[in-house]
Amino acid sequence: MDRPHHGGNLNWAATIAGCPISALTDFSASINPLGIAPTILAILTNSLSQLTAYPDPEYSELRSHLAQHHHIDPQFILPGNGSAELLTWAARELAQQKFTYLIVPAFNDYQRAISAFDGQIKFVPLDLTTCGSISLPVPQSPPPHSGLLLNNPHNPTGKLWTRETILPYLERFDLVVIDEAFMDFLTPDREQSLISSVVKYPNLVILRSLTKFYSLPGLRIGYAIAHPSRLSRWQQWRDPWSVNTLAVEATIAALQDKNFQQQTWDWLSEARSQLFQQLEQIPPLKPLPGAANYLLVQTERSAMGLQEKLLTEHQIVIRDCMSFPELGDRYFRLAVRLPAENTRLTQAIAAIVKAES
Repeated sequence: MDRPHHGGNLNWAATIAGCPISALTDFSASINPLGIAPTILAILTNSLSQLTAYPDPEYSELRSHLAQHHHIDPQFILPGNGSAELLTWAARELAQQKFTYLIVPAFNDYQRAISAFDGQIKFVPLDLTTCGSISLPVPQSPPPHSGLLLNNPHNPTGKLWTRETILPYLERFDLVVIDEAFMDFLTPDREQSLISSVVKYPNLVILRSLTKFYSLPGLRIGYAIAHPSRLSRWQQWRDPWSVNTLAVEATIAALQDKNFQQQTWDWLSEARSQLFQQLEQIPPLKPLPGAANYLLVQTERSAMGLQEKLLTEHQIVIRDCMSFPELGDRYFRLAVRLPAENTRLTQAIAAIVKAES
């Protein structure tokens, strides 16, 4: 079985571990460990009867709720079959630029999507030794017809750029696409979303997902926020009814569940700090500080070797970084989970390191 390019491939992990999927503890996919909110589960059950009808092709109610949530006109919102579908349309437009600048390491679907439309990519390395830098490592004066694809918070490092850092680049690039898949994990006083700037900048596209924060990767729901003329063009390109009825209802319920949002913020702040400190105490490891619900960890030993031993000896799944060519076998990424699970993970890593010493 081929090594996965994404986290969360539990079929692969279970095969290596020689155990059922239910026995695994998954640190490879950065999904909220609090699980699906009870309010969402209830609305999914109550909405099953709606499956006998087609969804509203305009998604008017969903767009209205998203618009209220983000304080923007519904015309600026397009729901999609996960942010992955919307990335496809953003990539189609980026491919029409002469170049698209992409900060690496980066989620490998960015390159795949742009390359699918024969777009040209200029890779810009992120210096991992200066992740505290506030600047973007892209040209201050890019050539005409240049695009920029940015992930904020950045995956896999967890680095967060401020609004003030990014805003000047909206004047310099012809098209700027920002994937904010993990922005929900930041409290309102810390988040750095540029959604409020979309009205002013027709060249700005924001991608959002409910996959991570609301533990809904299997439901496939995301949305783009961009100028209405751009979204109308995307609507012409795609199949009808991209978002299913259950995803619509789950999203509306999720946006209204303020208690779950606060519970997630309360859990993450303490759990991430605890996990970071526990990893620092294991000599071969060097975790990088990050703002999201995952940590990138540098290791003096083979990350794939550690991954295999965690699977076979402890039924724990971590994300290797082989799909990030700039990182390779000396880095791995960990989702932040519940405190007891984080402790179990670090104790397992410490035991493996001690046995190999």
